[in-house]
Amino acid sequence: MAILCEIIYLLVLAISIPSGLVFSVSQENIYSRGPYFFIYIFVYFISIFYLSLSTILVSKQFQNRSKALIYPLIIFLAAETIIQIMVPNLHVSWLCVTLLSVLYFIYCSEMWNQLDSLTGLLNQNSFLNRSHEMNYTNGMLIVFDVDDFKHVNDVYGHVKGDLCLSIIANCIKKAYAKYGYCYRIGGDEFCVLLKNCRNEESCSIQFDHLMKSKQRKYKYLPSVSYGSALLLTGDIVSVKDLADQNMYLNKKRNKEQQ
Repeated sequence: MAILCEIIYLLVLAISIPSGLVFSVSQENIYSRGPYFFIYIFVYFISIFYLSLSTILVSKQFQNRSKALIYPLIIFLAAETIIQIMVPNLHVSWLCVTLLSVLYFIYCSEMWNQLDSLTGLLNQNSFLNRSHEMNYTNGMLIVFDVDDFKHVNDVYGHVKGDLCLSIIANCIKKAYAKYGYCYRIGGDEFCVLLKNCRNEESCSIQFDHLMKSKQRKYKYLPSVSYGSALLLTGDIVSVKDLADQNMYLNKKRNKEQQ
């Protein structure tokens, strides 16, 4: 829809250029506004609003920790636009748009560099950065490990194995993303940094429910063991070791029940 609207606008603009209804450029390369220049302003604002809104929604969807950087860019663009409208002789629009495009490209690159390409969760580097910024009063680390994942790859193939990882990651995100940050830190290893440990029980119940629902649909989907530990200190390594120990106890119980 956005592309279609842009094509229509460009066609209208191209048709109007000879008459200068929107704007015109003389042989001396002098730019001047036409009587219907408000059309350009309207489309310009709508486009910027669409771009800003879609960027914020995508950042939220992928839990991008740099999403706050988009707000200064929006403010910068809005200020530049208002100045250009109020002071027509000050031709700064294209300079500011060019600068903004560079900053926006850097922002998007930073956002995608934090993501795991297969699952859409945050990656290991993002986990290491975030773990140093967590509030260690109420926070909790939860680690996940896929049970017998090698068996899935050997029997059903790596394509099905990748699909399993994507499904499990989606279940983790749906259950925990509202209350923390979700990561893929290894091949079949995931973790969550919860902001408040009080949400752990309700999230784990929802995760189990989602996994059972998916396992009924995908018979080859394995179970997932998980364990948790409170973030009582700044030593994330020792916290993760404790969470891993609890996860392996959970894995052992799962095998005994089978």
